[in-house]
Amino acid sequence: MRSSNPVFSRRGFSRDNGYAGFEAQHVQAGTATNPYATNPYAADPATGLPQAPARAGVMTIDDVVSRTALTLGTVILTAVLAWTLLPVDAANLNKSYGIAVGAALVAFVLAMVQSFKRKPTPALILGYAAFEGVFLGVISAATSTYIGAGVVIQAVLGTMCVFAAVLFAYKMRWIRVTRRFYGFVMAAALGFVLLMVANSLFALFGGGDGLGFRSGGLGIVFGIIGVVLGAAFLAMDFKQVEDGVTYGAPREESWLAAFGLTMTLVWIYLELLRLFQILSGDD
Repeated sequence: MRSSNPVFSRRGFSRDNGYAGFEAQHVQAGTATNPYATNPYAADPATGLPQAPARAGVMTIDDVVSRTALTLGTVILTAVLAWTLLPVDAANLNKSYGIAVGAALVAFVLAMVQSFKRKPTPALILGYAAFEGVFLGVISAATSTYIGAGVVIQAVLGTMCVFAAVLFAYKMRWIRVTRRFYGFVMAAALGFVLLMVANSLFALFGGGDGLGFRSGGLGIVFGIIGVVLGAAFLAMDFKQVEDGVTYGAPREESWLAAFGLTMTLVWIYLELLRLFQILSGDD
């Protein structure tokens, strides 16, 4: 599965698993370019029928939904526990922030390990979700305490709305994920991440708001860009799930779909949380 995350490149639907290869191949004139051209169970372009009987153990939408629910549920559970058990009052804020940063680093490492593995490992994916939830719980609790509970609620509702809107637009074919779409989004995401890293480094060593990309009017602009990029990555995630189900990817690949969807939704939530913080007048 090609990466649809702006930071990590995850592997999946691997070339040697007997089902699928993600290197697009040109076929004869009059037939479509099929990213699963090496898959013996993909539909014959001439007839639209499977080239071989479908095997048991292939990925289904139910597999993706159940594993995504489990992964997101882990994020939500650990976020609630962190919110409840790690106080963010003046006396404990630094300690809780330290735990949150440590959890974020562990989540990053687990995500990187999974992204370079040829096959999905549920323990790594759920571990990533658990530590990511701790980070989100502390950040959300601090935002609720020092800026306003409404900001967190707005970010959650906003994430749900973005997900529903992109899913609807994708199902209506208003969004078409093509090679050009993929290339443009990945290039834009790379530029966005590099700017955010530069902004953070300037803020760390120079103090203040760094380059100003996360505050004021410029912060609002970059927040909107971040949400739009997240929506684009959601569309690519939906495309990967659709192709995996259509062309018979192995059932275990549904874990990678859940992993990708979870990372994308976390990205959107954090961008919306920051955006609503700025709009609330405290950046």
